[in-house]
Amino acid sequence: GHFPVGVTLSMQAVEPVSPAATPRADALRAALYGGWLDAAKSADFVGVQTYTRIRVGTEGPMAPPDGAEKTEAGYEFRPEALEVTIRDAIKATGRPVIVTENGIATNNDARRVAFIDQAVAAVKRCLADGLDVRGYVHWSLLDNFEWISGYKQKFGLVAVDRTTFKRTPKPSAIHLGAIARKGRP
Repeated sequence: GHFPVGVTLSMQAVEPVSPAATPRADALRAALYGGWLDAAKSADFVGVQTYTRIRVGTEGPMAPPDGAEKTEAGYEFRPEALEVTIRDAIKATGRPVIVTENGIATNNDARRVAFIDQAVAAVKRCLADGLDVRGYVHWSLLDNFEWISGYKQKFGLVAVDRTTFKRTPKPSAIHLGAIARKGRP
């Protein structure tokens, strides 16, 4: 049979803070993702892993704005960045997109629900514009080991007791499940 083969990229939205910063942002996007997106043109799909954005000024990358909400991973809370990366990947490759990772490190599950809702809304906007988005995978099912942070960051829809290994679904798991049961967002 034919099994689709894709190229999956960790892509953050590269967003200029002003029109004057657009050339710098375009150059950074090309440096970070250009070669990989070129390679993905011959793949069956592009997998996009998105968690936040990179703000770019005329001098280059900038910190998140003062007062911006940040996740436990230190990223700016920016679920709508997913829409930017989906559009960038499709524009650059002409290939369908599967969101292979998208989520938030937080102990506040209400913020995870808000992140999910805003990310799914971003996917809906892409679909409404006729873009070929084939799937969405939330990162992650379980609170897992993150290479730099160990078990400190909580990305999961399901909590894991590291002593008993009991798994407890969080409200965000129920919420995402309800979205999934409706079918296409």
